[in-house]
Amino acid sequence: MAFLPCGNCGRDMQAITLAGHYGRVVELDLCAPCHLVWFDQTETARLTGSGLLDLIAAMAAAQSLPHEVLRADARCPRCSGRLDTVHNRSRWGESLQLQCHRRHGAYQSFAQFLQEKGLLRPMSGLDRAQMLQQRGHIDCVNCGSSIGASDAQCPHCQSVPSLLDIARLAHALDPEDAIAPQAVHATRASAAAMQCAACGAALPPERSMACNQCGATLAVSRLVQAHECVAALAPALLAHEHRPSAEVVKRRMAKLEADIPRRRAWVQQMEADAPGVETPPSLRDQWSDFRPWQARLGLILFLAWLAWRFW
Repeated sequence: MAFLPCGNCGRDMQAITLAGHYGRVVELDLCAPCHLVWFDQTETARLTGSGLLDLIAAMAAAQSLPHEVLRADARCPRCSGRLDTVHNRSRWGESLQLQCHRRHGAYQSFAQFLQEKGLLRPMSGLDRAQMLQQRGHIDCVNCGSSIGASDAQCPHCQSVPSLLDIARLAHALDPEDAIAPQAVHATRASAAAMQCAACGAALPPERSMACNQCGATLAVSRLVQAHECVAALAPALLAHEHRPSAEVVKRRMAKLEADIPRRRAWVQQMEADAPGVETPPSLRDQWSDFRPWQARLGLILFLAWLAWRFW
C-alpha cells in the first residue's frame, strides 16, 4: 500500500478506512504527529455514526504523540503545491481549513474538524478554574498538551482552548435517534444551554462542565475521555447501519412523502421557466402526476413488507 506523505512533516500519513453511508467506505489520511486530517473531497459528510466514532478514536490515539508544529510552508501531499487558508461558515459558526490551491483536498486540525461539526465551544474562565481544581491541569482538545491557566492559545499548536460537548457528540453519532435512549443521551436536553446553535458562542458558564440536575459530564477537553463516554454506542450504531428499525424507516418514508409537493412544484416551475422544453416522462410520471393516495398506498405496502420482514 502506498502511503501519502504529510505535506507538513514529511512522514507517511496513516490511511484510515471508515464506514460511509449506503454501505460504502470512506478513506482518509491522518498525520498523528501533526494532528492533521487530509480530506480529498467531502468525506466528512459521507461518514456514518460508527465511522465518525472510529475517526475520533484515531484522533484520540494520535494525541499520545508530541505535537509537530505546523510550518508556514506546508504543502499539498498530492502535488506539493501551496495551501490556502479557507474560512468556512456553517450553522455552528466559523471553521478553517488549509486547501490545496489546485483543489486536490484540504487539511484540518483535529480541533478545526470538531469545530466544523459543531462539537466544540470556547473555554470560559470558570471552565479553566474548574479543570484546574478537578484535574490540576488544562488540556488542549487538539494536540492533548497542557495549556496555561491564562493562555489564549495552546503554546504547542496555537489552538483556542475549547471543550468538547458530549451531548452534541452523541447526537452527531446518532442523528436519527435510532438508538436512544442511551445513558449518554441523557445530557442532550441541556446541550442547547451550553452553546448557541446559531453561532457557537459560549452561554451561561454555570452549566459549563456538568449538568446541574444529574451531575452528568457535559463537556471534556480530552478526546480520549470523549471517546470513552460514547464508545458504548458502537454496537448499536453498527446494528442500525446494517438494518435500521421499522420505526426509523417509517420516519424516513414520512419525510419523503412530505417532500413530494415541493418536488412537484419544482418540476412545474421548471416547465414554466422553459415552456419550449418538454419534461422527461420519468419526471412527469414521478412528480407531476403523483397522487396523494398513491403515496399513502405505497407507504402502507412498504410498512407491511417491513412488518413481514422483521417480525
